[in-house]
Amino acid sequence: MIGKRTWIIPDGFLQPKSTGDQISHEAVCVLNLTNDPAEIHLTLYFEDREPMDQFYSECRSNRTHHIRLDKIRDREGNEIPRGVPYAIKVDSNVPIIVQHSRLDTSQEALALFTTMGYPGN
Repeated sequence: MIGKRTWIIPDGFLQPKSTGDQISHEAVCVLNLTNDPAEIHLTLYFEDREPMDQFYSECRSNRTHHIRLDKIRDREGNEIPRGVPYAIKVDSNVPIIVQHSRLDTSQEALALFTTMGYPGN
């Protein structure tokens, strides 16, 4: 089976500023190669506050899913704060592959980067 059930993304930061038509955002990109839906749980860790651990999403079997971190809300309706560094733990009930992407449009010369998450177990 390809993939892991736990992934770590150490560098999260939702840029508070956007210019032009593109909105600064991040995404947790998930690939589910199993025959079962992936129930995904995100826990966010911060430097100076308690973790946020009520973010959930789903990736259907044999599909990809991009979890936009500027759009997701936790079970209480809270959004991820902008302008604050954080790390993410991604847990799934089935093995998945996780990639992290960030689009920063705070300047005219926008920046896009992507990196693989760190696989746990």
